[in-house]
Amino acid sequence: MTDAEGESTSGSPASDPGDDADGAPRGDAGTPLFDIPARPERRFPTAGGMEYEGETVFTLTPEPAADDETLTRLTEGILDEPPYTYGDWFDLPMPLFLVHDEETSDVFRVAVRDGGIEFHVLPATESPGLRALYDRLRAASDREWQVDCRIADD
Repeated sequence: MTDAEGESTSGSPASDPGDDADGAPRGDAGTPLFDIPARPERRFPTAGGMEYEGETVFTLTPEPAADDETLTRLTEGILDEPPYTYGDWFDLPMPLFLVHDEETSDVFRVAVRDGGIEFHVLPATESPGLRALYDRLRAASDREWQVDCRIADD
């Protein structure tokens, strides 16, 4: 459910058939559900611009381990195909993409660093877009993926 600005107004979790050892909710086939426990909120400082307050990040760590260059190639290879459009407009020391999944209409950020792929939740991000990218990462690689969720209040 979304409000007039397209931001989610519900945090309704998907069904939870079980939790893994890391505490992350898992679906029937052991796939992470990517339930979003908290959402960042947009702030508009009086000096101008926009900032996010709060953060939810899902970190995917491959087993066996992979370097950031390998993970970046894997991520870009998936994002280069439909249903994704993405951009990397920042001059940063790590890859950071703004991703739009045209099938689910989800928008979120994806970063590659320290041997992991991070899904950064935005205010209107929903679980299906995160799950779809995770499923494509699994299908495109010969690795298992550990998924952890981090929540930060700013």
